[in-house]
Amino acid sequence: MNNPAARRTSHGRATHGGIRVAGLAAVAAAVSLASCTAGQVPPPQPATTAPPASEAATFTFGTAAHPRTLDPALANDTESFRVSQQILQGLVGVDPLTSEPTPLLAESWDEGDDGRSYEFTLRKDVVFHDGEPFDADAVCANFDRWYTLPEAARAAASRLPFENVFKGYSDAPEVSLYKGCTATSAYTVDLQLTSRITGLIPALATPAFAMSSPAALEAGAADDLTESRDGSGISRYGQAPVGTGPFRFVSWGEGDVELASFDEYWGERGEVERVVFTTITNPDSRARALTAGRIDGYDFVSVDSAVDLARNGLQFLQRDPYSVLYLGMNQGFPGVDDPLFREAVAHAIDKGALVDGRFLNGTKPARQFIPEKLGVGNETVEDYGYDVSLAKDLLERSGYDGRELPFYYPRNVSRPYLPAPEKAYAELSRQLTEAGFNIKPVPVDWNDSYVEAVQQSGDRAFHLLGWSGSYQDPDNFVGALFGMYSEEFAYEDPQLFSKVNRARGLPSGEDRTEAYADISAQISDRIPAVPLAFPISALAMSPRVTTYPVSPVMNEVFNRIDLADVEPLPTPSD
Repeated sequence: MNNPAARRTSHGRATHGGIRVAGLAAVAAAVSLASCTAGQVPPPQPATTAPPASEAATFTFGTAAHPRTLDPALANDTESFRVSQQILQGLVGVDPLTSEPTPLLAESWDEGDDGRSYEFTLRKDVVFHDGEPFDADAVCANFDRWYTLPEAARAAASRLPFENVFKGYSDAPEVSLYKGCTATSAYTVDLQLTSRITGLIPALATPAFAMSSPAALEAGAADDLTESRDGSGISRYGQAPVGTGPFRFVSWGEGDVELASFDEYWGERGEVERVVFTTITNPDSRARALTAGRIDGYDFVSVDSAVDLARNGLQFLQRDPYSVLYLGMNQGFPGVDDPLFREAVAHAIDKGALVDGRFLNGTKPARQFIPEKLGVGNETVEDYGYDVSLAKDLLERSGYDGRELPFYYPRNVSRPYLPAPEKAYAELSRQLTEAGFNIKPVPVDWNDSYVEAVQQSGDRAFHLLGWSGSYQDPDNFVGALFGMYSEEFAYEDPQLFSKVNRARGLPSGEDRTEAYADISAQISDRIPAVPLAFPISALAMSPRVTTYPVSPVMNEVFNRIDLADVEPLPTPSD
């Protein structure tokens, strides 16, 4: 074991402690939302034995949707990651102040072979929750599992992070950037790539690359998605994961997930003994639950709830904007493939009017898909100003015949990029109708597989969706959304795909920044989708929460929460 002082220096409150909760009055106006897919509630899982926890040491969090799965390798939604990152950890962590990569299960790493290999030196004081050792063999077992995921498992969710980062799986080795993983000793790992991935280390800090116990993966038939009551697909492992994190899984029932502090956790256990995630889909209901003391905190504060929260003296935590809301267009729908039609859409939208009163103050209209904090300038990006007359002229020139245009939008959900979907849809529909588009509303409940519905081929002209960044790299946005063909946009652009693949491997510096600026300009010119806003997102907390680890990339692990009048739990070496 490392000595406690050293551990606190590298992983304790000095570098990973939460940002102090700000008073509501200071930031009440500046808030926003966060992330991508949802799913159904699995069958209730039998509870494992959990030690008694005092009510004071229990933290109850209100979530906006059910987690889709607790297996992060097969997830791409905020609520799945929110729970799984309490249970599982990756090789790389996130600095709470800068969001830069920092050591976690790997003590250090070295790049070699011009960016085509990485040697990771692992911690030696870590065990999985099932008692199995965390070592180099476990790391390679996880990487090889991700690389060889069967197609049926990959089909359970679109845009899985492994494919976004490594571009392919074992059934397409000519495409994949992953080459292999070798345990060179008990606690050193050599990761080999076919070519450089400049953003690899930040990407490995995302929840999707967390380490699962290989024994638990096998016992839980992790890639056999046959256990879901509703037929959407989830494995036994996806309902009861086993990691190395500060909390272990206890149960997952109808609307609630319960976790308990892991006695043998290698780092600081913090003050929270028991965590309960409870699903409350309506933002006003979440606000009422917080005000009444039924929960200790929740995410995705809405504009409508902000005044009442302020009146009741509750607290806001604001995140820096790191998600983008967009209007998607399906070029497989008749007429949408005409560039003049899509340009008409771009000129028909008044982004300022959309943002005003529907998003927290500080939310900005978006000209491109890459957030400002990544430093990719938008000087070369076309600014399609709001111009109804021009939109009508372009629409007429496109040959649009007035046919109905199905516009999909989600219901009963709050996302980082979309706090009030119905209100955003209503304003966009009004603007498009004014410009001559014949809009047919198609509301779909978020938990009725909304994301799957808009990311596959179908009778759809428009849809509302967004993307929440999970690590600091422009490829996390334009690469994930437009780096390859997808049914969501039915957008085929080999030149753009080639530019994205090239930029991904360029060393950090001016050439790479310019490459992504050029990519942004080309996306703007071709208009596969219209970026609408970079929303501010925020959480609300009860007064008993004195510290919460706010993170733009939502790396918010609850052992870093401080609660009033609760003492820290002992660590293994205390």
